[in-house]
Amino acid sequence: MRDTAPSSVSAAFDPELVGDHPALDLLNTIARLDGALVDVWQSDDDVLRWLLRTGLLEAKVASPARRGALLAAARQLREIARVLVTARKANRRLDAGPLNDFLLQAESHCELIRDKDGALSVVRRYHQTSPNGVLTPLAEAVAEFLATADFHLVRRCEGEDCVLWFYDRTKAHRRRWCSMEVCGNRAKIARFRSRQEA
Repeated sequence: MRDTAPSSVSAAFDPELVGDHPALDLLNTIARLDGALVDVWQSDDDVLRWLLRTGLLEAKVASPARRGALLAAARQLREIARVLVTARKANRRLDAGPLNDFLLQAESHCELIRDKDGALSVVRRYHQTSPNGVLTPLAEAVAEFLATADFHLVRRCEGEDCVLWFYDRTKAHRRRWCSMEVCGNRAKIARFRSRQEA
């Protein structure tokens, strides 16, 4: 749960994808930067750029005709996911209604394709003409994660003040930090200073 409302952030801030799953990277679009919670999504283009980085959007699509519509839908989906992930992690009963309502608006179809070697496969194609259409692959990823993930391995970073989530897929399942380079390094420096002072 966030402690205060996130502030805006410059478009130059693009958080690393440290969640090891799109559902958790979605939650991590609200992060702490210089001590303040920030929402890295400030425009439709921010959402489109993030979807491209995660691989959930194959090619850039035009921003919706109504400016801010994609941003509003993405933020709504993020809050739905946040409520469901935190409830699932706490082993509480889930209300899947809001996510199912979002998924109900999905428009997609399957297509049988043949690759250059002649092998057949089925590919899902999304109608990305509306904000919900653009976000459907992400909503499906959230639903799949909630249904199949081992929530014993879903964790929040142990870094002081860090709010990022990750899915611990390490062999020993002892991951503690969103990133060793950031929070892990800070903890290492803090331990070193503490030993020096002692």
